[in-house]
Amino acid sequence: MIEFLSLSQDDLPHVSHLAVHPDQVKFSGTIEEAFAATNPDVDRYAITDGTAVVGFFKIDRDYSTVHGFASTSDLGLRTVMVDANHQGRGIGQALCRALPAYLAQRYPNAASLWLTVNLLNPRAVSAYIKGGFVDTGEHWVHGDFGPQHIMRLALAPTSTANPSIHAG
Repeated sequence: MIEFLSLSQDDLPHVSHLAVHPDQVKFSGTIEEAFAATNPDVDRYAITDGTAVVGFFKIDRDYSTVHGFASTSDLGLRTVMVDANHQGRGIGQALCRALPAYLAQRYPNAASLWLTVNLLNPRAVSAYIKGGFVDTGEHWVHGDFGPQHIMRLALAPTSTANPSIHAG
């Protein structure tokens, strides 16, 4: 079971060991870059597997400002990183499956979670789809490294939130 821990700007030391494979950095960036980018509308989270921090992601509460396909109440998933030493264990899929209930508790007014993922990143696309995201068939052409799939995940109503997901 994975768990999520909310992180503050000062929590970089707790996740500084996280690194993706070198060929994935162009898609996710580094953990240092994720903390260097300060935005009051973005929340940071660590992913744990019960014993260790194995990943990281951000939730953008103002995603629709840049991404017109999202409504103002929707959220954006950004900077997903699963540490290279923990990839291939289904953590990305588990992340996606746990997010609807977790986010419904933390952001009860959000109906959808959106993301864009580079067309040249098929492993991530597959993990997102297996985790429940739906590829809209549209492309976001403003990606730093080329066009990206636009994907959406419906969020669970608060009343059906999974109590086994632990918040930090």
